[in-house]
Amino acid sequence: MDKLDWYRQLIQELLLERAKLRSPNDLIKSQTIFDRECDHYQLVNLGWKDSSTRIYGCALHVDIIDGKIWVQHDGTEDAIADQLVAKGVPKQDIVLAYHAPHVRQYTEFAVG
Repeated sequence: MDKLDWYRQLIQELLLERAKLRSPNDLIKSQTIFDRECDHYQLVNLGWKDSSTRIYGCALHVDIIDGKIWVQHDGTEDAIADQLVAKGVPKQDIVLAYHAPHVRQYTEFAVG
């Protein structure tokens, strides 16, 4: 399996695992969105908190751009970048895109 196919597989597996963490009785559902053709991957939470409060929001957004994994947004407690590293992805192949470009040099990850 080539590197990009492996990255796609890992991202999808991690997002599916996260989506399954919600209780089946929870009124808020986690939905995965995979655009395999353009390499966009998201985990979205949606539902109703009560009869009048709509919940909708992207919890995770990951793209593959130029052979690197770009974490566009991570609103979870366990950073997906750390999980990817634990699975064997080199830090130089992960960009924390939610940090400003001039700040990325101070992280342990790729700058872009």
